[in-house]
Amino acid sequence: MIDFNTKTLKELQEGLASGEFTSLELTKHYLKEGKKGNGEINAFLEIFDNATEQAVKADKKIKKGEKGDLLGIPIAIKDNMLMEGKKATAGSKILENYVASYDSFVVKKLKNAGAVIIGRTNLDEFAMGSSTENSAFGVVKNPHDKKRVAGGSSGGSAAVIAMNGSPISLGSDTGGSIREPAAFCGCVGLKPTYGTVSRSGLIALGSSLDQIGPFGKTVSDVETVFNVIKEHDPKDSTSIRNPKFYKGEKKKLTIGVPRDFLTEGVSSDVLERFEAALAELKKAGHVIKDVKLPYIKYSLPVYYIIMPAEASTNLSRFDGMRYGLHVEGEELLEDYNKSRGVGFGKEARRRIILGTYVLSSGYYDAYYGKATVVRQMIREDFDKAFKGCDAIATPTAPGPAFKIGEKEDPVSMYLADIFTVPANIAGIPGISIPMGTVSRHDIELPVGFQLMAPHLHEETLFTLGKEIEKYTN
Repeated sequence: MIDFNTKTLKELQEGLASGEFTSLELTKHYLKEGKKGNGEINAFLEIFDNATEQAVKADKKIKKGEKGDLLGIPIAIKDNMLMEGKKATAGSKILENYVASYDSFVVKKLKNAGAVIIGRTNLDEFAMGSSTENSAFGVVKNPHDKKRVAGGSSGGSAAVIAMNGSPISLGSDTGGSIREPAAFCGCVGLKPTYGTVSRSGLIALGSSLDQIGPFGKTVSDVETVFNVIKEHDPKDSTSIRNPKFYKGEKKKLTIGVPRDFLTEGVSSDVLERFEAALAELKKAGHVIKDVKLPYIKYSLPVYYIIMPAEASTNLSRFDGMRYGLHVEGEELLEDYNKSRGVGFGKEARRRIILGTYVLSSGYYDAYYGKATVVRQMIREDFDKAFKGCDAIATPTAPGPAFKIGEKEDPVSMYLADIFTVPANIAGIPGISIPMGTVSRHDIELPVGFQLMAPHLHEETLFTLGKEIEKYTN
Protein backbone atom coordinates (compact mmCIF):
# COMPACT_ATOMS: atom_id res chain seq x y z
CA MET A 1 0.00 0.00 0.00
CA ILE A 2 1.50 3.31 -1.10
CA ASP A 3 1.44 6.09 1.50
CA PHE A 4 0.70 9.05 -0.76
CA ASN A 5 0.29 11.43 2.19
CA THR A 6 4.01 11.36 3.05
CA LYS A 7 5.26 11.87 -0.51
CA THR A 8 6.58 15.16 -1.79
CA LEU A 9 5.51 16.55 -5.15
CA LYS A 10 8.79 15.36 -6.69
CA GLU A 11 8.20 11.84 -5.39
CA LEU A 12 4.67 11.85 -6.81
CA GLN A 13 6.00 13.02 -10.18
CA GLU A 14 8.63 10.26 -10.19
CA GLY A 15 6.07 7.63 -9.21
CA LEU A 16 3.75 8.61 -12.05
CA ALA A 17 6.60 8.69 -14.58
CA SER A 18 7.91 5.26 -13.53
CA GLY A 19 4.47 3.64 -13.52
CA GLU A 20 4.61 2.88 -9.78
CA PHE A 21 1.05 4.22 -9.63
CA THR A 22 -1.38 6.01 -11.93
CA SER A 23 -2.89 9.46 -11.79
CA LEU A 24 -6.28 7.80 -11.35
CA GLU A 25 -5.06 5.94 -8.24
CA LEU A 26 -3.47 9.12 -6.91
CA THR A 27 -6.54 11.24 -7.60
CA LYS A 28 -8.92 8.68 -6.06
CA HIS A 29 -6.77 8.67 -2.92
CA TYR A 30 -6.96 12.45 -2.52
CA LEU A 31 -10.66 12.53 -3.36
CA LYS A 32 -11.26 9.93 -0.64
CA GLU A 33 -9.12 11.83 1.90
CA GLY A 34 -10.72 15.14 0.92
CA LYS A 35 -14.27 13.86 1.31
CA LYS A 36 -13.42 12.11 4.58
CA GLY A 37 -11.89 15.22 6.18
CA ASN A 38 -14.12 17.86 4.67
CA GLY A 39 -17.19 17.07 6.76
CA GLU A 40 -15.42 18.49 9.82
CA ILE A 41 -12.85 20.84 8.30
CA ASN A 42 -14.98 22.51 5.56
CA ALA A 43 -11.90 23.24 3.45
CA PHE A 44 -13.52 22.37 0.10
CA LEU A 45 -16.56 24.23 -1.15
CA GLU A 46 -16.81 21.74 -4.00
CA ILE A 47 -14.96 18.56 -4.95
CA PHE A 48 -15.23 18.23 -8.73
CA ASP A 49 -17.14 15.28 -10.20
CA ASN A 50 -14.90 15.23 -13.27
CA ALA A 51 -11.61 14.86 -11.34
CA THR A 52 -11.32 11.17 -12.20
CA GLU A 53 -11.99 11.94 -15.88
CA GLN A 54 -9.11 14.45 -15.80
CA ALA A 55 -6.91 11.76 -14.21
CA VAL A 56 -7.76 9.18 -16.89
CA LYS A 57 -6.79 11.69 -19.59
CA ALA A 58 -3.53 12.38 -17.76
CA ASP A 59 -2.73 8.66 -17.59
CA LYS A 60 -3.23 8.34 -21.35
CA LYS A 61 -0.79 11.20 -21.92
CA ILE A 62 1.76 9.64 -19.55
CA LYS A 63 1.49 6.30 -21.45
CA LYS A 64 2.12 8.11 -24.73
CA GLY A 65 5.26 9.62 -23.23
CA GLU A 66 3.89 13.16 -23.13
CA LYS A 67 5.41 15.57 -20.61
CA GLY A 68 3.93 18.17 -18.30
CA ASP A 69 5.33 19.80 -15.19
CA LEU A 70 2.26 18.77 -13.18
CA LEU A 71 0.98 15.97 -15.41
CA GLY A 72 -1.40 13.78 -13.41
CA ILE A 73 -0.89 15.69 -10.13
CA PRO A 74 -4.04 16.71 -8.18
CA ILE A 75 -4.33 20.37 -7.16
CA ALA A 76 -7.03 22.43 -5.40
CA ILE A 77 -7.72 26.10 -6.22
CA LYS A 78 -9.08 28.91 -4.08
CA ASP A 79 -12.66 29.79 -4.97
CA ASN A 80 -11.82 33.25 -6.27
CA MET A 81 -10.11 31.94 -9.42
CA LEU A 82 -12.31 31.35 -12.45
CA MET A 83 -12.56 27.91 -14.01
CA GLU A 84 -14.79 27.60 -17.06
CA GLY A 85 -18.06 25.79 -16.32
CA LYS A 86 -17.46 25.75 -12.55
CA LYS A 87 -18.91 27.93 -9.80
CA ALA A 88 -16.75 30.78 -8.51
CA THR A 89 -18.30 32.33 -5.41
CA ALA A 90 -15.38 34.12 -3.71
CA GLY A 91 -16.99 32.85 -0.50
CA SER A 92 -19.92 35.25 -0.90
CA LYS A 93 -23.69 34.84 -1.13
CA ILE A 94 -23.77 37.53 -3.81
CA LEU A 95 -21.93 35.13 -6.17
CA GLU A 96 -23.45 31.92 -4.77
CA ASN A 97 -24.58 30.55 -8.13
CA TYR A 98 -22.18 32.34 -10.47
CA VAL A 99 -20.63 29.97 -13.03
CA ALA A 100 -17.41 31.11 -14.71
CA SER A 101 -17.54 31.54 -18.48
CA TYR A 102 -13.75 31.30 -18.98
CA ASP A 103 -10.57 30.04 -17.32
CA SER A 104 -8.37 32.34 -15.28
CA PHE A 105 -4.77 32.59 -16.46
CA VAL A 106 -3.47 30.33 -13.67
CA VAL A 107 -6.10 27.67 -14.39
CA LYS A 108 -5.02 27.68 -18.04
CA LYS A 109 -1.42 27.22 -16.92
CA LEU A 110 -2.39 24.33 -14.64
CA LYS A 111 -4.37 22.63 -17.40
CA ASN A 112 -1.51 23.09 -19.87
CA ALA A 113 0.85 21.52 -17.32
CA GLY A 114 -1.48 18.49 -17.04
CA ALA A 115 -2.67 19.06 -13.47
CA VAL A 116 -5.84 17.40 -12.21
CA ILE A 117 -7.93 20.18 -10.63
CA ILE A 118 -9.89 18.37 -7.92
CA GLY A 119 -11.88 21.14 -6.25
CA ARG A 120 -12.36 24.72 -5.13
CA THR A 121 -11.45 25.74 -1.62
CA ASN A 122 -13.19 27.87 1.00
CA LEU A 123 -12.09 31.42 1.83
CA ASP A 124 -13.04 34.57 3.68
CA GLU A 125 -15.66 36.43 1.64
CA PHE A 126 -13.89 38.17 -1.26
CA ALA A 127 -10.63 37.26 0.53
CA MET A 128 -11.44 39.71 3.35
CA GLY A 129 -10.13 38.19 6.54
CA SER A 130 -7.36 36.46 8.46
CA SER A 131 -9.25 33.41 9.71
CA THR A 132 -11.74 32.13 7.09
CA GLU A 133 -14.48 32.81 9.61
CA ASN A 134 -16.04 35.30 7.16
CA SER A 135 -17.02 32.80 4.48
CA ALA A 136 -20.72 32.78 3.65
CA PHE A 137 -20.42 28.99 3.51
CA GLY A 138 -19.07 28.29 6.99
CA VAL A 139 -15.82 28.47 8.93
CA VAL A 140 -12.76 26.46 7.90
CA LYS A 141 -11.42 24.57 10.93
CA ASN A 142 -7.76 23.89 11.55
CA PRO A 143 -6.90 20.18 11.03
CA HIS A 144 -4.42 20.39 13.95
CA ASP A 145 -7.14 21.57 16.37
CA LYS A 146 -10.70 21.82 15.12
CA LYS A 147 -11.54 24.46 17.73
CA ARG A 148 -9.12 26.83 16.02
CA VAL A 149 -9.08 28.76 12.76
CA ALA A 150 -7.12 27.68 9.69
CA GLY A 151 -6.04 31.27 9.00
CA GLY A 152 -7.19 33.39 6.12
CA SER A 153 -8.18 34.35 3.69
CA SER A 154 -6.87 31.22 1.93
CA GLY A 155 -7.75 29.00 4.88
CA GLY A 156 -9.31 26.31 2.71
CA SER A 157 -6.24 26.04 0.49
CA ALA A 158 -3.96 25.59 3.51
CA ALA A 159 -6.31 23.21 5.32
CA VAL A 160 -6.58 20.84 2.33
CA ILE A 161 -2.81 20.36 2.51
CA ALA A 162 -2.88 19.76 6.27
CA MET A 163 -5.77 17.26 6.04
CA ASN A 164 -4.18 15.49 3.02
CA GLY A 165 -7.02 16.51 0.73
CA SER A 166 -4.56 17.62 -1.96
CA PRO A 167 -0.76 17.56 -2.32
CA ILE A 168 -0.65 21.16 -3.60
CA SER A 169 -3.05 24.09 -3.87
CA LEU A 170 -3.33 27.69 -4.99
CA GLY A 171 -4.33 30.69 -2.90
CA SER A 172 -4.19 34.46 -3.21
CA ASP A 173 -2.35 36.84 -0.91
CA THR A 174 -3.41 40.49 -0.42
CA GLY A 175 -1.97 41.06 3.06
CA GLY A 176 -0.77 37.65 4.19
CA SER A 177 -3.60 35.43 2.97
CA ILE A 178 -1.24 32.66 1.83
CA ARG A 179 1.52 32.95 4.42
CA GLU A 180 -0.60 33.22 7.58
CA PRO A 181 -2.79 30.15 6.90
CA ALA A 182 0.33 28.25 5.82
CA ALA A 183 1.85 29.04 9.23
CA PHE A 184 -1.32 28.07 11.11
CA CYS A 185 -1.74 24.79 9.21
CA GLY A 186 1.91 23.72 9.13
CA CYS A 187 2.59 23.91 5.40
CA VAL A 188 4.66 26.08 3.05
CA GLY A 189 3.06 29.11 1.37
CA LEU A 190 4.59 31.51 -1.15
CA LYS A 191 3.50 35.04 -2.05
CA PRO A 192 5.44 35.81 -5.23
CA THR A 193 6.70 39.19 -6.38
CA TYR A 194 3.77 41.38 -7.41
CA GLY A 195 3.27 41.04 -11.16
CA THR A 196 4.98 37.67 -11.67
CA VAL A 197 1.72 35.68 -11.67
CA SER A 198 -1.19 37.03 -13.70
CA ARG A 199 -4.34 38.15 -11.87
CA SER A 200 -6.47 37.71 -14.99
CA GLY A 201 -9.53 35.73 -13.91
CA LEU A 202 -8.90 36.35 -10.20
CA ILE A 203 -11.87 37.99 -8.45
CA ALA A 204 -10.18 41.17 -7.26
CA LEU A 205 -9.92 42.48 -3.71
CA GLY A 206 -7.10 45.05 -3.67
CA SER A 207 -5.70 45.27 -7.18
CA SER A 208 -2.35 46.81 -6.22
CA LEU A 209 -1.84 44.16 -3.52
CA ASP A 210 -3.35 40.86 -4.76
CA GLN A 211 -1.00 38.06 -5.84
CA ILE A 212 -1.69 34.39 -6.56
CA GLY A 213 0.69 31.82 -5.10
CA PRO A 214 1.08 28.13 -4.17
CA PHE A 215 0.83 25.99 -1.03
CA GLY A 216 2.67 22.70 -0.59
CA LYS A 217 4.22 20.37 1.95
CA THR A 218 7.77 21.42 1.08
CA VAL A 219 9.62 24.42 -0.32
CA SER A 220 10.41 22.41 -3.46
CA ASP A 221 6.68 21.77 -3.94
CA VAL A 222 5.82 25.47 -4.04
CA GLU A 223 8.90 26.22 -6.16
CA THR A 224 7.69 23.75 -8.81
CA VAL A 225 4.17 25.18 -8.88
CA PHE A 226 5.47 28.76 -8.98
CA ASN A 227 7.60 27.90 -12.01
CA VAL A 228 4.45 26.60 -13.73
CA ILE A 229 2.21 29.61 -13.09
CA LYS A 230 4.69 32.50 -13.46
CA GLU A 231 4.55 34.14 -16.89
CA HIS A 232 3.85 37.51 -18.48
CA ASP A 233 0.20 37.96 -19.42
CA PRO A 234 -0.88 40.86 -21.65
CA LYS A 235 -4.40 40.61 -20.16
CA ASP A 236 -3.03 41.79 -16.80
CA SER A 237 -1.65 45.33 -17.04
CA THR A 238 0.46 44.80 -13.90
CA SER A 239 2.09 41.62 -15.25
CA ILE A 240 5.89 42.05 -15.51
CA ARG A 241 7.20 41.79 -19.06
CA ASN A 242 10.42 39.75 -19.34
CA PRO A 243 11.11 39.51 -15.59
CA LYS A 244 14.78 38.98 -14.75
CA PHE A 245 14.68 36.54 -11.85
CA TYR A 246 17.67 36.28 -9.53
CA LYS A 247 19.44 32.98 -10.25
CA GLY A 248 20.80 32.31 -6.77
CA GLU A 249 24.51 32.75 -7.45
CA LYS A 250 25.40 33.39 -3.78
CA LYS A 251 25.66 30.37 -1.50
CA LYS A 252 26.15 32.21 1.79
CA LEU A 253 23.47 34.81 2.37
CA THR A 254 22.88 37.66 4.81
CA ILE A 255 19.56 37.65 6.65
CA GLY A 256 18.32 40.88 8.20
CA VAL A 257 16.15 40.82 11.32
CA PRO A 258 14.11 43.94 12.26
CA ARG A 259 14.25 43.18 16.00
CA ASP A 260 12.72 46.50 17.05
CA PHE A 261 9.61 45.42 15.11
CA LEU A 262 9.34 42.11 17.02
CA THR A 263 8.81 43.57 20.48
CA GLU A 264 5.04 43.86 20.92
CA GLY A 265 2.34 41.23 20.80
CA VAL A 266 4.56 38.30 19.80
CA SER A 267 4.26 35.13 21.89
CA SER A 268 7.48 34.31 23.74
CA ASP A 269 7.49 30.69 22.54
CA VAL A 270 7.06 31.84 18.92
CA LEU A 271 10.11 34.09 19.36
CA GLU A 272 12.02 31.13 20.82
CA ARG A 273 11.27 29.04 17.71
CA PHE A 274 12.20 32.00 15.52
CA GLU A 275 15.56 32.50 17.24
CA ALA A 276 16.26 28.76 17.05
CA ALA A 277 15.63 28.81 13.29
CA LEU A 278 17.93 31.83 12.91
CA ALA A 279 20.62 29.95 14.87
CA GLU A 280 20.37 27.04 12.44
CA LEU A 281 20.75 29.37 9.47
CA LYS A 282 23.83 30.87 11.13
CA LYS A 283 25.19 27.36 11.76
CA ALA A 284 24.75 26.65 8.04
CA GLY A 285 27.09 29.56 7.27
CA HIS A 286 24.64 32.38 6.64
CA VAL A 287 25.05 35.78 8.31
CA ILE A 288 22.39 37.13 10.69
CA LYS A 289 22.30 40.91 11.25
CA ASP A 290 19.90 43.45 12.69
CA VAL A 291 18.25 45.85 10.24
CA LYS A 292 16.21 49.00 10.68
CA LEU A 293 12.90 49.53 8.88
CA PRO A 294 11.70 52.82 10.41
CA TYR A 295 8.37 53.05 8.59
CA ILE A 296 7.37 49.38 8.66
CA LYS A 297 5.31 50.04 11.82
CA TYR A 298 2.89 52.02 9.64
CA SER A 299 2.25 49.09 7.28
CA LEU A 300 -1.00 47.99 8.93
CA PRO A 301 -2.69 51.44 8.93
CA VAL A 302 -1.51 52.02 5.35
CA TYR A 303 -2.86 48.62 4.32
CA TYR A 304 -6.22 49.14 6.01
CA ILE A 305 -6.69 52.36 4.03
CA ILE A 306 -5.46 51.23 0.61
CA MET A 307 -7.04 47.77 0.62
CA PRO A 308 -10.60 48.86 1.62
CA ALA A 309 -10.39 51.75 -0.88
CA GLU A 310 -9.52 49.37 -3.70
CA ALA A 311 -12.02 46.78 -2.45
CA SER A 312 -14.90 49.29 -2.40
CA THR A 313 -14.09 50.13 -6.03
CA ASN A 314 -13.73 46.51 -7.13
CA LEU A 315 -16.89 45.34 -5.36
CA SER A 316 -19.07 48.11 -6.81
CA ARG A 317 -19.62 45.89 -9.86
CA PHE A 318 -21.63 43.43 -7.74
CA ASP A 319 -25.02 45.12 -7.93
CA GLY A 320 -27.33 42.12 -8.40
CA MET A 321 -28.18 43.12 -11.95
CA ARG A 322 -25.65 41.51 -14.29
CA TYR A 323 -24.71 38.29 -12.48
CA GLY A 324 -24.98 36.68 -9.08
CA LEU A 325 -27.68 37.20 -6.48
CA HIS A 326 -30.62 39.46 -7.37
CA VAL A 327 -33.22 40.56 -4.81
CA GLU A 328 -36.25 42.33 -6.29
CA GLY A 329 -37.22 45.77 -4.96
CA GLU A 330 -39.91 48.24 -5.86
CA GLU A 331 -37.43 50.37 -7.83
CA LEU A 332 -33.88 50.09 -9.20
CA LEU A 333 -32.15 51.63 -6.17
CA GLU A 334 -34.01 49.25 -3.88
CA ASP A 335 -32.87 46.33 -6.08
CA TYR A 336 -29.26 47.42 -5.49
CA ASN A 337 -29.73 47.95 -1.76
CA LYS A 338 -31.52 44.67 -1.14
CA SER A 339 -29.18 42.60 -3.32
CA ARG A 340 -26.10 44.01 -1.65
CA GLY A 341 -27.65 43.93 1.82
CA VAL A 342 -28.41 40.22 1.52
CA GLY A 343 -25.41 39.31 -0.64
CA PHE A 344 -22.53 40.92 1.27
CA GLY A 345 -21.50 39.70 4.71
CA LYS A 346 -20.58 41.83 7.73
CA GLU A 347 -16.84 42.10 7.04
CA ALA A 348 -17.36 42.88 3.35
CA ARG A 349 -19.82 45.64 4.25
CA ARG A 350 -17.41 47.02 6.86
CA ARG A 351 -14.56 47.29 4.36
CA ILE A 352 -16.74 48.68 1.58
CA ILE A 353 -17.99 51.44 3.91
CA LEU A 354 -14.47 52.18 5.16
CA GLY A 355 -13.08 52.23 1.61
CA THR A 356 -15.83 54.50 0.33
CA TYR A 357 -15.20 56.87 3.23
CA VAL A 358 -11.43 57.24 2.68
CA LEU A 359 -12.03 57.93 -1.03
CA SER A 360 -14.81 60.46 -0.44
CA SER A 361 -14.57 64.18 -1.12
CA GLY A 362 -12.79 65.97 1.69
CA TYR A 363 -11.11 62.83 3.04
CA TYR A 364 -9.20 61.49 0.01
CA ASP A 365 -6.04 63.55 0.64
CA ALA A 366 -6.15 63.08 4.40
CA TYR A 367 -6.38 59.27 4.21
CA TYR A 368 -5.82 57.62 0.83
CA GLY A 369 -3.39 60.25 -0.45
CA LYS A 370 -1.31 60.14 2.72
CA ALA A 371 -1.34 56.32 2.76
CA THR A 372 0.14 56.17 -0.75
CA VAL A 373 2.95 58.52 0.33
CA VAL A 374 3.77 56.37 3.38
CA ARG A 375 3.56 53.25 1.20
CA GLN A 376 6.42 54.63 -0.89
CA MET A 377 8.41 55.31 2.27
CA ILE A 378 7.95 51.68 3.35
CA ARG A 379 9.14 50.51 -0.08
CA GLU A 380 12.21 52.72 0.25
CA ASP A 381 12.89 51.23 3.72
CA PHE A 382 13.05 47.77 2.14
CA ASP A 383 15.22 48.99 -0.75
CA LYS A 384 17.75 50.43 1.73
CA ALA A 385 17.71 47.32 3.92
CA PHE A 386 18.27 45.00 0.96
CA LYS A 387 21.48 46.86 0.09
CA GLY A 388 22.97 45.24 3.18
CA CYS A 389 21.16 41.91 3.28
CA ASP A 390 19.72 39.28 0.94
CA ALA A 391 16.52 38.53 2.88
CA ILE A 392 14.56 39.77 5.88
CA ALA A 393 13.17 37.36 8.46
CA THR A 394 10.28 37.61 10.93
CA PRO A 395 7.81 35.17 12.43
CA THR A 396 4.89 34.75 10.01
CA ALA A 397 2.33 35.60 12.70
CA PRO A 398 2.54 36.78 16.32
CA GLY A 399 1.18 33.47 17.61
CA PRO A 400 -0.26 30.12 16.53
CA ALA A 401 -3.81 29.65 15.26
CA PHE A 402 -6.32 31.30 17.57
CA LYS A 403 -9.64 29.83 18.63
CA ILE A 404 -12.71 30.22 16.43
CA GLY A 405 -14.64 33.28 17.65
CA GLU A 406 -11.74 34.49 19.82
CA LYS A 407 -11.04 37.67 17.83
CA GLU A 408 -14.46 39.26 17.44
CA ASP A 409 -12.97 42.76 17.64
CA PRO A 410 -11.91 43.68 14.07
CA VAL A 411 -8.77 45.52 15.23
CA SER A 412 -7.41 42.49 17.11
CA MET A 413 -8.08 40.40 13.99
CA TYR A 414 -6.29 42.89 11.75
CA LEU A 415 -3.23 42.78 14.04
CA ALA A 416 -2.73 39.12 13.02
CA ASP A 417 -1.42 40.51 9.70
CA ILE A 418 1.28 42.68 11.25
CA PHE A 419 4.27 40.72 9.84
CA THR A 420 2.79 39.72 6.49
CA VAL A 421 1.28 43.00 5.25
CA PRO A 422 4.63 44.78 4.60
CA ALA A 423 5.53 42.43 1.71
CA ASN A 424 2.28 43.29 -0.08
CA ILE A 425 2.76 47.01 0.53
CA ALA A 426 6.23 46.78 -1.05
CA GLY A 427 5.31 44.21 -3.72
CA ILE A 428 8.19 41.92 -2.69
CA PRO A 429 8.08 38.11 -2.42
CA GLY A 430 7.51 36.38 0.91
CA ILE A 431 7.37 32.78 2.05
CA SER A 432 6.23 31.00 5.21
CA ILE A 433 8.02 27.81 6.22
CA PRO A 434 7.05 25.67 9.24
CA MET A 435 9.47 26.23 12.15
CA GLY A 436 8.09 23.69 14.62
CA THR A 437 5.20 23.88 17.04
CA VAL A 438 4.17 25.60 20.25
CA SER A 439 1.90 24.13 22.90
CA ARG A 440 -1.56 25.47 23.72
CA HIS A 441 -3.69 23.48 26.19
CA ASP A 442 -1.56 20.37 25.55
CA ILE A 443 -2.05 20.60 21.78
CA GLU A 444 0.95 21.19 19.54
CA LEU A 445 0.19 23.93 17.02
CA PRO A 446 2.37 24.83 14.00
CA VAL A 447 4.06 28.22 13.68
CA GLY A 448 5.75 29.77 10.66
CA PHE A 449 9.07 31.44 9.80
CA GLN A 450 8.67 34.22 7.24
CA LEU A 451 11.33 35.32 4.77
CA MET A 452 11.04 38.33 2.46
CA ALA A 453 13.44 39.12 -0.39
CA PRO A 454 13.94 41.82 -3.04
CA HIS A 455 11.75 41.88 -6.15
CA LEU A 456 12.21 38.75 -8.30
CA HIS A 457 14.46 37.08 -5.70
CA GLU A 458 12.20 34.08 -5.11
CA GLU A 459 15.29 31.87 -5.50
CA THR A 460 16.71 33.36 -2.28
CA LEU A 461 13.53 32.37 -0.44
CA PHE A 462 13.74 28.82 -1.80
CA THR A 463 17.42 28.45 -0.87
CA LEU A 464 16.95 29.65 2.71
CA GLY A 465 13.59 27.87 3.06
CA LYS A 466 15.22 24.53 2.26
CA GLU A 467 17.82 25.19 4.96
CA ILE A 468 15.07 25.78 7.52
CA GLU A 469 13.34 22.55 6.44
CA LYS A 470 16.50 20.61 7.31
CA TYR A 471 16.23 21.97 10.84
CA THR A 472 12.48 21.49 11.31
CA ASN A 473 12.35 18.04 9.70
